[in-house]
Amino acid sequence: MEPGLLITFAIAAFVIVTALKGVRQVPQGYKWVVQRLGKFSSSLNPGLNFIIPYIDVVAYKITTKDIVLDIPSQEVITKDNAVLITNAVAYINIIAPEKAVYGVEDYVIAIQTLVQTSLRSIVGEMTLDDALSSREHIKAKLKTAISDDIADWGITLKTVEIQDVNPSSTMQQAMEEQAAAERARRATVTRADGDKQAAILKAEGELEASKREAEAQVILAKASQRAIQLVTEAIGEKEMPVVYLLGEKYIGSLQALSQSENAKSVVFPADIPGAIQGMMGKK
Repeated sequence: MEPGLLITFAIAAFVIVTALKGVRQVPQGYKWVVQRLGKFSSSLNPGLNFIIPYIDVVAYKITTKDIVLDIPSQEVITKDNAVLITNAVAYINIIAPEKAVYGVEDYVIAIQTLVQTSLRSIVGEMTLDDALSSREHIKAKLKTAISDDIADWGITLKTVEIQDVNPSSTMQQAMEEQAAAERARRATVTRADGDKQAAILKAEGELEASKREAEAQVILAKASQRAIQLVTEAIGEKEMPVVYLLGEKYIGSLQALSQSENAKSVVFPADIPGAIQGMMGKK
């Protein structure tokens, strides 16, 4: 092959390779960071781009799609010294690739560490009950705490979600024991209240029964008094009606006594008229 033809092929190959090195096709969803002689030059957007061959170099290929970062679980101590296990997930988007690659060594590790630190700080200012019931509050404070910091790296925080806020195994056992003790205390109080109310009702019932019995005795005494007055007024100085009545009672008592299984000897006065005269103050 002639030297001139060989040189021509060499020059043609060099031109083709140079042209290829100067053309870059960036896929959708990515941005490429270009360095010129080791220094940041520009960012290539999706589509066909041209760079200076041998001088410009594509140093980083950064996605512009949303990135999901899993925040590892960690132990957090609350304000009342309770131990919680927490983890989260963050959704970020890189809007300035040059800041993301030159502003921090590894933005993924940096954001994970920042979220963990902020989460410990936020939960550490809360009590156990507040931390377990205030996920939305924790989420809002966490987003506010880290948004400004990662903005300096050309990254925006879309959202951050708290996945788990659970007590540690020892805390769960302590909480279960506390709940059992509280249930036992409430049962004891309920039983005590029931016994108290029962005693009050029983006392009130006995008091009411005593009142009614006293009233009945008063009524019976008044009735007996009235009956005696009526009998006294009716018989006057006459003995025979009284003798007749007492005799009737006397016979009835003997009949009842004779029919009883536990009959005992009872002495009744034989001289009923004499007994009546004694009762009436006559001799």
